[in-house]
Amino acid sequence: MDEKLDFSLPEKKHKKSLLPKISIVLLFALIGLSLTNIFLISKNQNSPAQVDSSLSVEEVKQLAAQLAGRNLYTQAAKVWQDYLSLAKLSGTESAKALYQIGLLLEKAGNYAEAIEYYYRSEMTAQIAELEPQINIHIKDCFEKLGMFSALRYELMDRTSFKKTEQAGSKIVAEIGPEKITEADLDALIEKAIDNQLAPMMSFMTPEQQNEQKKKILEQYKAPAAKTQFLQSWLAQEVLYRHALEQELMEEPEVKKIIEELTRGVLSQQLMNRQLADKINITETDLQTYYAAHKERFIEPAKARISHIVLDDEEQAINLINRINKGEDFYELAKQFSKDEETKENGGKIEAEVNKDSYIPMIGDSEEIKKSIFTAKAPAVLDKPFKTEKGWEIVKVETVSGERQKGFDEVRQQVMHMLTDQKRRDVQSDFVNQMMNKYNVIIHTSVLGGTEEKAPEIPEEKEQ
Repeated sequence: MDEKLDFSLPEKKHKKSLLPKISIVLLFALIGLSLTNIFLISKNQNSPAQVDSSLSVEEVKQLAAQLAGRNLYTQAAKVWQDYLSLAKLSGTESAKALYQIGLLLEKAGNYAEAIEYYYRSEMTAQIAELEPQINIHIKDCFEKLGMFSALRYELMDRTSFKKTEQAGSKIVAEIGPEKITEADLDALIEKAIDNQLAPMMSFMTPEQQNEQKKKILEQYKAPAAKTQFLQSWLAQEVLYRHALEQELMEEPEVKKIIEELTRGVLSQQLMNRQLADKINITETDLQTYYAAHKERFIEPAKARISHIVLDDEEQAINLINRINKGEDFYELAKQFSKDEETKENGGKIEAEVNKDSYIPMIGDSEEIKKSIFTAKAPAVLDKPFKTEKGWEIVKVETVSGERQKGFDEVRQQVMHMLTDQKRRDVQSDFVNQMMNKYNVIIHTSVLGGTEEKAPEIPEEKEQ
């Protein structure tokens, strides 16, 4: 029997290598270092900031006072926090220190953080002398933040003698497991108002913003108004959620719409920042504008009248004669006038007649208007006038001449006019600047004009 050839290679004997063992050791070492780093980072994040150990507790307190004295309120608040970490304070002393930090943050304009520290102070210790002060400061902070619904619930909680549940916690609606409380609803309303006022915010002072917001919030005090808003918001919310489930945002036509909306929002936000930076209207600006444009703030001549409407000219002339002989105008109006809206009131027209506009209940007759404002009131005009309603007998009750309105009367109107003017100037200048930056050329020759480059920006005048 033939012997079979073995073509297999002989098995190679490997020397035992230390590499796998070294790799395993290194791997465990790296894991250990990583865990150590994570622990140290976590410890550093959770632990208070390092305090300068070269200063004593009393010196830290002095430093905080010195910073506050130089109006460096944020820095002073941080040093007070260092003081809290260093000093071994009782509950009452800690509460006072936390209150002090709240005051400094409020002065720095960090109202939300200030509220947090006022709350911390109250939770650390109840101090009778601080309680009314904390109430006032929390109220002021919420007002300055423009959070009026939160302020309302805060005041409800603070003035309630019988605290059962937190104010605003009642559920007004549910979307599946999600609960919407009264406070949530008020916050949604405020957010909608903020969005409504956003285009004007850039050139309004915080006080003016809050005043406008309060006026609009008044409209939502009635339960019916809140219910209507809630129903509208819920309808939009469920449609939005369903649209997300349907992945509408991934559809090309929807993406195009979103892109266009984004362009509009971004350009408007950029312009709003320019307006905020460059529009700063002072009381002097308002008074100067008023003085230069006084003719715009003149109240025209006004009159109050009564009338009798008849179908026949001859009857109208006859009634005028009877009135001139002593008969009572108002009794004749009740008896003969064809105007059902005024006859029961003796023909009196409630609205004033303005020299520059149409005559209420009568129409736009220059002849009647001229006769009214040349009459010596009280007087019945000496002839009837033909109008669309019939023949008018007019009695002029009172006439007052035109009047220059005082600055205080028209201050808001002046503010609106001056702001609008400045806004147009800033927008025009900034758009021209951007057109120059991006080398925009308008080919007006194609449209029948002369081709020209975007105009240069005029030098900004000092305000």
